[in-house]
Amino acid sequence: MQKEFVHLHVHTEYSLLDGFAKIDKLIKKAKEMNMKAVAITDHGCMFGVIDFYKKAKKEGIKPIIGCEVYTASRSLKDKDPNLDKYQGHLVLLAKDYVGYKNIIKLVSKSYTEGFYYKPRVDYDELKKYSQGIIALSACLGGDIQRNILNGNYEKAKDIALKLNEIFGEGNFYLEIQDHNIKEQKQVNLNLIKLSKELNIPLVATNDVHYVDKEDAKVHDILLCIQTGKTLKDENRMKFESDQFYLKSQEEMYDLFSNVPSALENTVKIANMCNLEFDFNQIHLPRYDVPDGYTPSTYLRKLCQDGLKERYKDISKQLLDRLNYELTTIENMGYVEYFLIVWDFINFAKKNNIMVGPGRGSAAGSLVSYCLKITDIDPIKYGLIFERFLNPERISMPDIDIDFCYENREKVIDYVKQKYGQDHVAQIITFGTLGAKAAIRDVGRVLGVSYAQVDKIAKEIPFALGMTIDKALQINPNLKQMYENEEQTREILDISRQLEGLPRHASTHAAGVVIAKEPVDNYVPLYMHENSISTQFTMTTLEELGLIKMDFLGLRTLTVIRDAIDLISKNHNVKIDFSKMDYDDQTVYNLLSAGNTLGVFQLESAGMRQFMKELKPNNFEDIIAGISLYRPGPMDSIPLYIKNKNNPEKVEYAHELLKPILENTYGVLVYQEQVMQVVRDLAGYSYGRSDLVRRAMGKKKMDVMEQERQYFIHGKLDKDGNIEIPGCVRNKVAENIANKIYDEMIDFAKYALIYTRCHLLNI
Repeated sequence: MQKEFVHLHVHTEYSLLDGFAKIDKLIKKAKEMNMKAVAITDHGCMFGVIDFYKKAKKEGIKPIIGCEVYTASRSLKDKDPNLDKYQGHLVLLAKDYVGYKNIIKLVSKSYTEGFYYKPRVDYDELKKYSQGIIALSACLGGDIQRNILNGNYEKAKDIALKLNEIFGEGNFYLEIQDHNIKEQKQVNLNLIKLSKELNIPLVATNDVHYVDKEDAKVHDILLCIQTGKTLKDENRMKFESDQFYLKSQEEMYDLFSNVPSALENTVKIANMCNLEFDFNQIHLPRYDVPDGYTPSTYLRKLCQDGLKERYKDISKQLLDRLNYELTTIENMGYVEYFLIVWDFINFAKKNNIMVGPGRGSAAGSLVSYCLKITDIDPIKYGLIFERFLNPERISMPDIDIDFCYENREKVIDYVKQKYGQDHVAQIITFGTLGAKAAIRDVGRVLGVSYAQVDKIAKEIPFALGMTIDKALQINPNLKQMYENEEQTREILDISRQLEGLPRHASTHAAGVVIAKEPVDNYVPLYMHENSISTQFTMTTLEELGLIKMDFLGLRTLTVIRDAIDLISKNHNVKIDFSKMDYDDQTVYNLLSAGNTLGVFQLESAGMRQFMKELKPNNFEDIIAGISLYRPGPMDSIPLYIKNKNNPEKVEYAHELLKPILENTYGVLVYQEQVMQVVRDLAGYSYGRSDLVRRAMGKKKMDVMEQERQYFIHGKLDKDGNIEIPGCVRNKVAENIANKIYDEMIDFAKYALIYTRCHLLNI
């Protein structure tokens, strides 16, 4: 019978530049060792808990969510350099969602109120937020252990009693560890004695900082990167042994055979921890509407008013489209989201803060256009609502808004004032160790000369997503150096293990989250340069049902504002872009001459030359030109220009393609065109066509190939009814359908794929 043991003290890569137990590798190793559960307890933070939770669940391993917090010497408010420089350690594990919420409250306060050298909590705060938490006394840095080492057994005893009282009987454990360190053996004897005296149970842990024993050397180098030291520095932070790895159950039983209860308690604790996250809730803030309205009726009123203002003739097509969008928004539960966005954009415009005309998929929404969230007519440009909100795939709306660079903060301040300071926070982002940076750091730590390290680093090509492994594949010179030079091989082997690790946390340039309740009721907070942000990234926040907005500061808008002000002042002419058409030939003449310095997205030398060749004479040409001038799509530029100059010679694989590709002279340029192709030729629904677009955007070729069969031959549901007709049923020959699909596959392989929605923001 296998001996059961659960690791309850584990530091992942999110213990920045200290933990080297990468979550993917950690979970894989735990599964290989048939471990039923494993914990995450990063230093002072909870950056990686959701990623850890999802990956553990996927592999059938029970995730235990926690944190190793730092405890203040006195209170978290005290910050005296002589009395408060040093902190204790304490491991907190969430038994349930109440415990999780209490841990995130504590971790948030440790940054926003208690930060001094480290994010700190104190015993008063622990008492206030103790419910639903299991606490372990941590490592040699724990308050109890440090007092034992200092010969103050009675003080250690008092602290143990206090922590036991705070968390309650059965929820506090004295933590014993053995990494073959002399001090630990001394401490363990006293912890066992304390356990017997106070009837407080023991728990055995290994202070996991890396997965395999062989990782100790790389971890040592990581510590040197953190502290700016080299391996030759004698007085540097260094772990005293190579025992801080994910040990097997058998190894832990060998270490603590004298106290089997401490091992059994790890399983007992794991069984008590049953936190489940709900990824199906939405936590929209409440928007207060005027008396006599509900949020839905008020949104409809605003849209109807906007429709009248935007269009001279309101057709049935417009009314049907608006009603369809509003019904979809209501059914998906996003009414207040649109009211919130409308409100702060309305505030900006009323206060003469420049707002961009629209960015991203939101430009495909007629509701957005009627609310003046965007200034792009989605009907005129054939933009698709499902590109923004897909009723067949529930996903959070995402509206990115550009504001004048100088006044962006005024809009954020307005949002904080309206919804409450504690309901609004900026969003964290992580800087990672790139290939070149990892090589330079590792080379420095190993004591290799700057010239040699620089030589290696310069062999890594400049390219998006470049890794050391990719560089070795595509650069024969680097591969030769790797194979023939031992020092180069050592640097690259270590660097490839470190690249991609999060190196530091900072604040996202644009992201802001607005929550229904105080943000730290949902997620932990982080303090960076006096700015409060969430500890979770944008994608994680969205998964947890929190609404994030992108408040982008764009200098171009500031320049445009200043230009409009100068024109008004010097020439008494009022410029209003919303009342202008895009058919001024003199503008196209300037673009065709390459006179585009200072014009957003058109000012690079290459783009200016391209404009001279393209000679745009309508707005669609400019949109297509920006889309094509990128790696991959550039291959289609000669065909586009040729067809533009000879439209009568454009050939279409099938006549149904002509209305779809006519505006781009027979060339596939946008994702929306792919969506229209699968709808018009194969009978896809709007929602399913967007699923194909998403697969293309993420380059999921396996999904794309699966869809080929549906595109050509259709798809039946479980009852034998036609779900997708397919091209053949729609009288498109199989060979033609295959040819068209091949072109779409080639299109999906582009390095970057853009949409009309993205390119209209110029």
